[in-house]
Amino acid sequence: MAWALVASLVAVALTVGASLLLGVQDLAPGAVLDAVLGRATDAETAAVVASRIDRTVIGLVVGAAVALSGVVLQGLTRNPIAEPGILGLNSGAALAVVLGIRFLGISTVTGYVVAAIVGTVAVAVLVQSLTMMAPRASAPVSMALAGAAVMALAQSMIGAVLVTDRGALDSFRFWQVGSVAGRDAGQVLDVLPVLALGALLALTAGPTLNAVALGDDLARGLGQNVVLHRGLAAAGAVLLAATATALAGPIAFVGLVVPHVARALVGVDHRRLLVVSALLGPAFVVAADVVGRLVSSPSEVQAGIVCAVLGAPVLVAVVRRVRGL
Repeated sequence: MAWALVASLVAVALTVGASLLLGVQDLAPGAVLDAVLGRATDAETAAVVASRIDRTVIGLVVGAAVALSGVVLQGLTRNPIAEPGILGLNSGAALAVVLGIRFLGISTVTGYVVAAIVGTVAVAVLVQSLTMMAPRASAPVSMALAGAAVMALAQSMIGAVLVTDRGALDSFRFWQVGSVAGRDAGQVLDVLPVLALGALLALTAGPTLNAVALGDDLARGLGQNVVLHRGLAAAGAVLLAATATALAGPIAFVGLVVPHVARALVGVDHRRLLVVSALLGPAFVVAADVVGRLVSSPSEVQAGIVCAVLGAPVLVAVVRRVRGL
């Protein structure tokens, strides 16, 4: 466990350093340090560093939130491919935010979070209902297919809003693929209470998830109030997924890839999984953002697209293993 924590912290440090140094305009470490410490530097360098600090902070927060949400969802459903993006939770949250902006005039991050929570809960109920109609043996794949269908529907509806409101193109495009660019790190403070509550519920859900992995009957035998503890853990996952979407739009596959990497490092104990995932998630999202800046310079590829490209092969591998192909 100790070596996994050290390796995760090193990964976070390396990706943060790369995020501050690399991009369309590469910066020297000394120039970045001067800008961070407020020392005299040219205005252009100061502006570049400030924007990179903002997107790095957003990436760290979003990565931790989505990774924790993925661990909790996989544990609660006992489904190795459950995660906010694949289940359509992120897309449902993004759709709710877009509809709120378009028809209710929502313009604050707090409003985004409220709308995102409503959208996340609605999609979670819908996906679970569709999954329950399928045979139990095919539940993992059925859940993913239900999530994909809901995600496609949500993306289509977002596209419909863009078509009917041309002036909203630039404002709403952000909610289609997910990106940490162009966001103010100060927005994290606006959602901090919701984020902190979600993280607390998720990080303390380790014993519950371990008990659930053994089966509900055994969990009750161990003294667990299954309904209450499941509800608290699910609430944490929903709050984290909604907050992450409100900050960066729908970024998928982070909650799939990170828990599986963490599981390979520290085993199946959810108490360890949650801690290590909370560190690997930020490193994954920030690294994806850096890759997106470099692969098509001087333009950029959004972090959400890079995460999808990196995560899709993992999804295929996990599904093949689940089905025994």
